Amino acid sequence: MKNLLTALALGVATVIAPSAFAETPKPTVVLVHGAFADSSSWNGVIRILKKDGYPVLAVANPLRGVASDGAYVANALDSIKGPVVLVGHSYGGSVITEAARDHANVKALVYVSAFAPAAGETAAGLSAKFPGSTLGQAIAPPVKLTTGGNDLYILQDKFHHQFAADVPEAEAALMAATQRPITDAALNEASGKPAWTSIPSWFVYGDKDLNIPPKAIAFMADRAHSNKTEVVAGASHVVMVSHPDVTARLIESAAKGE
Repeated sequence: MKNLLTALALGVATVIAPSAFAETPKPTVVLVHGAFADSSSWNGVIRILKKDGYPVLAVANPLRGVASDGAYVANALDSIKGPVVLVGHSYGGSVITEAARDHANVKALVYVSAFAPAAGETAAGLSAKFPGSTLGQAIAPPVKLTTGGNDLYILQDKFHHQFAADVPEAEAALMAATQRPITDAALNEASGKPAWTSIPSWFVYGDKDLNIPPKAIAFMADRAHSNKTEVVAGASHVVMVSHPDVTARLIESAAKGE
């Protein structure tokens, strides 16, 4: 009987031990693109994250307005079970700042060449807070909308220099042709209570960004008490396209709380 009990105990231990030390599932990484881009701008980052075992969702940002875009992304967050690392590029930073509010499953915010506005601030206002943005000179004539307001695009012949100077010219030309417009109202819509006051944040940006002045991003990162800030020498506004490895590595650091 004693031998039988010993054998049973060992058998139970053999069954229980693997589950007791099972690896915790990785959080889902939700990527939100910004103005003048689309979800494909994350392709290089997605390849790395998926290779490293992270579930990934790249949301198609409507680019219509901070509150409505934030609500749209929040709907996607509601559909995800388990923890989330929420990542925004450019204007997408304003959107994740809005979307993550009151979402307990969002464990980290990652700002990629992005706005991290405080309550009442706008993307346009933050861009003008420090010198260095030349975006206004590169905007095409506004496209009037029948619903009111205007859609804004970057002139295709200025897109490479303005938006993606460190991306090969042929690739930048494709990005210019497929760019998604943003409404002028979205860039001038005041942000609500920021999620970065209660959720840890990480920042990465290039020191040659011509859309959002690097000093503005440094200011926002410092204000948000960024856990880690990566400044990529020579990188343009689309650091996730030109340096997907650096961007993915920071996202993974955020996922691990490093």
